[in-house]
Amino acid sequence: MGIHGLMSYVGEHREFFVDLQLRDTSIVIDGNNLYHRLYFDSNLDMRHGGDYDSFADVACKFFETLTLCNIRPYVVLDGGCDASDKKLATIKERARERILSAYCLSCGGGGGSLLPLLIREVFKQILTSLRVPFVQSFSEADRDIVSLANHLNCPVLTLDSDFCIFDLKAGYCPLNYFQWRSLASCKDSQDCYIPARRFSLERFCGHFSNMNKTLLPLFAVMNGNDHINLPAIEMFFSKVRLPVGSSRQKCRKHVRIQGLLNWLSHFADPAEAIENVLKYVNKHEKEETRQLLCAFMEEYEPSSVSLKDFFQNGVYESEEAKKLELPPWILTALAKGLIAPFVSDALILKRTILHVQVENMQRPSANAISLPIRQIIYGLLLGGSQRLVSTSSGKAPTRVFHEFDRIQRALKKSFVQAAALSGHFCSDQYSLNTLSEVPLADRLILLLETLGVTASILEPVPCHLWLPLAVTCYWTQYSEPKAKLQHMKALLLGVVVGELDKAIHSPDPKCPPIEIDKIVYEQFLKWKKDTSQKEAMELDAAHIFCQWQCCLQMGLYLNQLLCSPLLEPDLTRLYNGTLVHRLYRELKSSSSPENLLSASPKMYQLYSNMIHTVKDIAPPDFFQKKKKPKSRRKKNNQTTDQGLDKRESAMLETLPSCSINNRFEALMVEN
Repeated sequence: MGIHGLMSYVGEHREFFVDLQLRDTSIVIDGNNLYHRLYFDSNLDMRHGGDYDSFADVACKFFETLTLCNIRPYVVLDGGCDASDKKLATIKERARERILSAYCLSCGGGGGSLLPLLIREVFKQILTSLRVPFVQSFSEADRDIVSLANHLNCPVLTLDSDFCIFDLKAGYCPLNYFQWRSLASCKDSQDCYIPARRFSLERFCGHFSNMNKTLLPLFAVMNGNDHINLPAIEMFFSKVRLPVGSSRQKCRKHVRIQGLLNWLSHFADPAEAIENVLKYVNKHEKEETRQLLCAFMEEYEPSSVSLKDFFQNGVYESEEAKKLELPPWILTALAKGLIAPFVSDALILKRTILHVQVENMQRPSANAISLPIRQIIYGLLLGGSQRLVSTSSGKAPTRVFHEFDRIQRALKKSFVQAAALSGHFCSDQYSLNTLSEVPLADRLILLLETLGVTASILEPVPCHLWLPLAVTCYWTQYSEPKAKLQHMKALLLGVVVGELDKAIHSPDPKCPPIEIDKIVYEQFLKWKKDTSQKEAMELDAAHIFCQWQCCLQMGLYLNQLLCSPLLEPDLTRLYNGTLVHRLYRELKSSSSPENLLSASPKMYQLYSNMIHTVKDIAPPDFFQKKKKPKSRRKKNNQTTDQGLDKRESAMLETLPSCSINNRFEALMVEN
């Protein structure tokens, strides 16, 4: 949620906060808020599709700092939209804002902030690797967070203004005052603490004539939050004269906040305040307004979900989820974050919101490439049922889902037909209720057939890279504009650099890293570091790489829905946008990156195997440069281009056996 203008208003009043030296405590963290703030506050790349490795470094340092201070985190993530879909208008507005931000970033402007597409999945992988306990709520997490924090009697860490309204026993610590990068030591011991501030509900209410704190939910509803906008309340504001007092507030929103709080402070409880609000409302709207105010105020009550039971026993019971009668295995997987909110939105609402990236806005959305994968997901979610989807004009055909995606720079809704599973996939065993019981081999075949590959083709590559490699094969066939050889090489080189990173920083005890791998890895990092964020983007290249991430995202979601027949790749090392874009530019002008990699035999062999796997699947002309008709004057240039084509083909045919006798010679490439 979020109350319009409240966070900036309280931020101007130092007296509403208490200084803390945070240590030796549990803390409940708003997960969505945290990964937003960690990414945006760390000056990480937003133009090239995300530097997930750099984000992982920041996130790991954050949780390491908590450990140093003996702070025990519990992370709660938002789930999908609730069944009422009451926030749809707000969700659509935020989607429009993301489209505008993406456009600004694509033009080289600094007016946008946009998270990379896979950041949520990356964040969950980081939590899992660090063994930080986390849960994914069934819908919005705010009320679950309040219940858990009050049970643990510990503060909440977020930057959501709604937590100024909730009655929290141990208070709320805003993220912008949580100085985790400025670790301090106690004077009388060697113990560490994090300087922080706690918002004090008592001080806040005391500032307004000791206002009854039970009036705050009514204030939130009347002032307006992310899903509340009552025309009758605007009528109230147009008629009432609010006692602003000696306010020096310049912001119009702040004047309204202060005036409304002063006005509410004159009443003993919400019931008395509501009756006085209704005096300013038209007679025929009074009863409806009363009911809506009371219903919306309930949003600020703690939830009935016991996250204590989840963290102790893995049991997540939600009344909202029970009413929908979803399969138990789906509910468990959602709570554990093994299935994305995208899937629950599709399952419950028959509606999904597709996220935009920094792509070429003149072309169709990058999400278009993954439509066939989404249609398989939708088909599995229907599970053989023929439920109808209602529309404004009556009833749409069966098996229809709604998708919101961009067309140019506008947000548009489209109707998508779910795929009908064919062949032996049509049997009753693919019912959603029993999908988790389908034999692993059958689930794997369905996943690989959707991506257009077979297990035998992927065998030369380590199994933890099967999913991204299968996705790459799919992408080479359907990208538009068509991906070129250099795009594919840049992506696969990026994957290999991630494998180098793992070999060096998380080595297998049986296979310690060799010195040459470290030298090669450092040289690749120099390419990344030398890339300027101010360089003009090649929009079609960015669009093609965005399509690859879209394919990977939906490949991941399908794999999750099928209960992971393939290992989930380590996303923190799989794609580095800044590096991939730089490698693409280098590959267009020279073979330096490949020459450099040839100094590491093991990694060069991995790269070669992946290249040949994609080559076996790619369209026949994928590895050939298209020859344009040229005049006789350019005959010499044409001959040169044909020579380059022949050398490229020869290199591809002999990749595994390329000369690597002088390994260190390759390290002399110029950055």
